[in-house]
Amino acid sequence: MMLDDDIKKQLAEYLQLLENDVLIKISTGSDSISNDMAALMDELTALSPRIKTEQVKLPRTPSFTINRMEEDFGVTFAGIPLGHEFTSLVLALLQVSGRPPKVDAKLIDQVKSIKGEYHFETYISLSCHNCPEVVQALNLMSVLNPGITHTMIDGAAFKEEAESKNIMAVPTVLLNGEEFGSGRMTLEEILGKLGSGPDMSEFEKKDPFDILVIGGGPAGASAAIYAARKGIRTGIVAERFGGQVRETLGIENLISVGYTEGPRLAEVLEQHVSNYDVDIMSAQRARRLERKELIEVELENGAVLKSKAVILSTGARWRNVGIPGEEEFKNKGVAYCPHCDGPLYKGKHVAVIGGGNSGIEAAIDLAGIASHVTVFEFMPELKADDILQKRLYSLSNVTVLKNVQTKEITGTDKVNGITYMERESGAVHHMELQGVFVQIGLIANTDWLGETIERNRIGEVIVDSCNATSLPGVFAAGDCTDSAYKQIVISMGSGASAALSAFDYLIRN
Repeated sequence: MMLDDDIKKQLAEYLQLLENDVLIKISTGSDSISNDMAALMDELTALSPRIKTEQVKLPRTPSFTINRMEEDFGVTFAGIPLGHEFTSLVLALLQVSGRPPKVDAKLIDQVKSIKGEYHFETYISLSCHNCPEVVQALNLMSVLNPGITHTMIDGAAFKEEAESKNIMAVPTVLLNGEEFGSGRMTLEEILGKLGSGPDMSEFEKKDPFDILVIGGGPAGASAAIYAARKGIRTGIVAERFGGQVRETLGIENLISVGYTEGPRLAEVLEQHVSNYDVDIMSAQRARRLERKELIEVELENGAVLKSKAVILSTGARWRNVGIPGEEEFKNKGVAYCPHCDGPLYKGKHVAVIGGGNSGIEAAIDLAGIASHVTVFEFMPELKADDILQKRLYSLSNVTVLKNVQTKEITGTDKVNGITYMERESGAVHHMELQGVFVQIGLIANTDWLGETIERNRIGEVIVDSCNATSLPGVFAAGDCTDSAYKQIVISMGSGASAALSAFDYLIRN
């Protein structure tokens, strides 16, 4: 049995929403994954009379495609879409059956207008919480446009294929056999990469905002909601809703929410903002801010937005080590997400750079997958909580090197080792390994501000008790600021504070 009774009960309710009969074409062999796939198909057909199956020969075995009875839609799953990908399977069934997707009509029109043949392949791991968004976006494009196909490929089920193509990070997307992108991508971002993004004229027609929020993480979402509730013209520019939250797996310290996961929280943040009269501009990045008669924000697409007040909530990103080889081998052995990319390093020797909580948690997780994990810590002692250190030192396949400085990540077409120096003696060593996970904290996304706004030595925007910056009319909130603590709940609170302060500024000016 592949699905437990609770999941079956929920799934049966979703399958009642199927609009038309669905034909699943299955290609299986005699291996264990094929057997599990066949069992899953049996359970699906038992849950809905609208689901039929047919045994065929597909390019990959085990795999299956989802179609209508007389029409192929180019949606293929190579591997069993359970774990984080189970939702991708359910959505594919509903959308292929004819159930309308919950997507903005403008995006649907953009997908349908794409001309040509586009064959996408996405390599994923079932433990990756970033992969489903990419899989679901490309599946949707396949359903909407007959010139587009998409295949989800589980890197663990097709290990040799993934290794032969040097797939060392997920999600990795190939388009017509060539690498298209790696990492989380929204539907808007995929369309932008294909040259099918929103028309510039859409931005040029926009009237000035009362409050314009830059960034769609917890701080930005909170700021937009609090501004919109004042009945003023509010806009939000977001590269992707949720921001860094999307990279977070389990969240257990958000007050009143016992447990949630980053992608789910990002989804409900966007839904909450959408409930208000907020002009949401997704898949857009700001590149310049200047105060004239109004405050002008230039986007990377060249459009200029104007507003009476602006709230900066651009968040933070993973901090780089800044050593030779890091950039060259990114996604070729250098990784930042152990949950996503860890399964690709099964049985291999990997390093974790960083001895804080995130680094030690990563090392503990990776120890259950890799043959050996070596932790590199710059300081004489680890910074992680004591309970994490005790767990780490109980593991037999973990080595901890303290008071060492990483000097270079080496390799040819992919990582083959790391060079480090003992800080006390100055002795330099080289260790052979196959992967490096960087876990040394975050850095504020404020480079684009230049000298316009006062920032501290590590790039954080300096704010006062009312979240005001050094530039009148510009406020800031969340992880891009010099706030003492970087937590989701604190970001939400500071977003509300920034919006209330911006509203007060508008009243007084």
